[in-house]
Amino acid sequence: MGRLQDKVAIVTGAGSGLGRASAKLFAAEGAKVVVTDLNEKGGRTTVKEITRDGGEALFIKQDVASEAQWKRLIARTVKTYGRPDVLFNNAGIQFSKNVEQTTLKDWRRIMRVNVDGVFLGTKYAIGAMKRGKRGGSIINMSSTYGMVGDDLNAAYCATKAAVMNFTKAAALHCGKAGYGIRVNSIHPGAIRTPLTDRELVDITRKRKLKGTQVALKEWVAIHPIGRIGVPDDIAYGALYLASDESRFMTGAELVIDGGMLAQ
Repeated sequence: MGRLQDKVAIVTGAGSGLGRASAKLFAAEGAKVVVTDLNEKGGRTTVKEITRDGGEALFIKQDVASEAQWKRLIARTVKTYGRPDVLFNNAGIQFSKNVEQTTLKDWRRIMRVNVDGVFLGTKYAIGAMKRGKRGGSIINMSSTYGMVGDDLNAAYCATKAAVMNFTKAAALHCGKAGYGIRVNSIHPGAIRTPLTDRELVDITRKRKLKGTQVALKEWVAIHPIGRIGVPDDIAYGALYLASDESRFMTGAELVIDGGMLAQ
């Protein structure tokens, strides 16, 4: 307990799945957490669960691709809790389409959320974190699909690869500027969340499978550890990157994939 004691953390896309698990764990470890999501009901539920367990949290509805909303979010965070110590750029969207099926509208929509959102969050978090001498930690959600390709996820793969290399560039900038701000990316394998449940349905329909359990078994089979992940598997990785325990880690990829990329 107390690994984030007295820190202020922002978690985007925290209305469900990985974001909710991470926000709750951050709060349990002593952080004051700003929960953001477009899903107001989900975001407020996350805050209720945190406060029910004795933590402190605030919900702010946010479109991560809006520069104006990022400016307001950072300003409100500073006014309420003080400068942020941690930003977890977790929010993202996904759909299963190959390159021929992907429209330009699809491409721009996923880039707007998965790439623009990470860029804006990182940019404005750096501006707030560099004030004072405490430094900070920015965590960007990428994917194993940022490292390898997948024929059914052309645009998604592109966004996650962009996040990975953008993270390195931001880490180098912060390091060379002497800000004390670390920037790292997380690369999950398949994790059971509402987002991946929708992907299972999508894949089942497109491949004309007999049920989602067929695709689920295939996912399990490519993870040597023998299962797919759960949100807490990623939340504990995010907690490590958010904490001072990872103070010598920046510009790096934390792969949490059940061994998928080891084969």
